[in-house]
Amino acid sequence: MDRRSLLLAFGALTALGLPSAQAQTAAQWPTRSVRFIVPLGPGSGVDITARVIADKLAAKWGKPVVVENKPGGDAIVAITAFTGANDDHTLLMAPTSTFTAHPYLHEKLPYDVKELVPIARVSNTVVAVGVPASLGVNSLDDLISRAKAEPGKLNMASATGANDFVATGFLKQSGAEVARVPYRDTVQAINDLAEGRIQLYVAAYAIMRPQVQAGKVKIIAITNSERAPVIKDVPTAKEAGHPALGIDGLVGLFGPKEMPQELRDRIAADVIAVTNEPEIAGKIALTGQIVRPSGAIEFAREIDRQSNVVSDAAAAAGVKRMLQN
Repeated sequence: MDRRSLLLAFGALTALGLPSAQAQTAAQWPTRSVRFIVPLGPGSGVDITARVIADKLAAKWGKPVVVENKPGGDAIVAITAFTGANDDHTLLMAPTSTFTAHPYLHEKLPYDVKELVPIARVSNTVVAVGVPASLGVNSLDDLISRAKAEPGKLNMASATGANDFVATGFLKQSGAEVARVPYRDTVQAINDLAEGRIQLYVAAYAIMRPQVQAGKVKIIAITNSERAPVIKDVPTAKEAGHPALGIDGLVGLFGPKEMPQELRDRIAADVIAVTNEPEIAGKIALTGQIVRPSGAIEFAREIDRQSNVVSDAAAAAGVKRMLQN
């Protein structure tokens, strides 16, 4: 499936001939605890956001909403846990950047992208470009100059999926040689960044914020298409003259492909209502998120746009699509 067909895949939200019994089930749902599977570890922006809305949804639904962290494996661990459950009480709460790069990184996948059916977008993660405060780097231009002056001596880490892919492509296009350090859970990289063991980290601002406040990490840019209110003085990569590093972090909820349309619509409406509550929106914003709740159709369109960004980054970096179906 090529990149232009992704919208159709993600937008296949209409079930065929749903019987009235399914509509009744949607009205009665949930009948037991609901699970939100998250592909990142505790403390990540997505984890914090998931927990904030889970508490509110639990009160609305009258059933517990449990957040399960399943980091590692380039998010495949979490995705396969979700698809393997095949259960309308198990949902995937994830940044889309965890899987839009998979076709360029894996020849085979244990899941089909059609199994990830968008329900609702919750937010746009503020994706920050962080360096150790002790490095003496104050901008993307400074970083590139330093990397070129010391080829292969700087180390980087980044969040899984598209963020990592775009960051790597950006460095290659810039002619900067920076070694990539893999982490099972990229949240752990923040301590190494603060201590100067790695010199570049591209990930959710929520992960970096405590070390920024401690004066050990400096944010030199964000990848988002617009400035983030939480760090309004930090320029976007595009504003800094490096649009190749531009990508919006999309975070939302996915359900199984067999889930009735009525139930998807109901969950989406509840998620949007909860996220728009001033108290909840404020908490999410404080974690380094730009609150952007929307329904399935708009969410699918944004996923398609992100897939195009990843495809363009792959072409620029000379990386071919590995997954052929």
